[in-house]
Amino acid sequence: MQPREGQGGYAGDVSPQLAWQWVQQGEAVLVDVRTDAEREWVGFVPGALPVAWKQWPGMAMNAGFDEAVRAAADGGRKLVLLCRSGVRSVAAARRATELGLEAYNILEGFEGDPDGHGQRGRKGGWRYHGLPWRQN
Repeated sequence: MQPREGQGGYAGDVSPQLAWQWVQQGEAVLVDVRTDAEREWVGFVPGALPVAWKQWPGMAMNAGFDEAVRAAADGGRKLVLLCRSGVRSVAAARRATELGLEAYNILEGFEGDPDGHGQRGRKGGWRYHGLPWRQN
């Protein structure tokens, strides 16, 4: 598995499986950019660094994002960014790249795309692929 070229402005896109492989090998830090509410109610990846890109309610930008991702990448580690479906994580990866960091978007996100019934979790995503996660 190799990263694929991103949409521009960041290092590229990786599958959930490749992201997990990099994390297990100590090559990358997993940064979950979903809101605190999403992680609390939908589930989270144990060991992932929780750094919301935007916060609910209102989806206001997280003023501490830059500082937190700089600290996560300390020592030149690459970042793999996870959101619900792989949209916010692209924006977050672009911002991390602007800060001089090596940042990748995790394709499909935590929940994947909606299926024909508008439900997530059945069509791609971190959980769908059986990667580690927990729910409170």
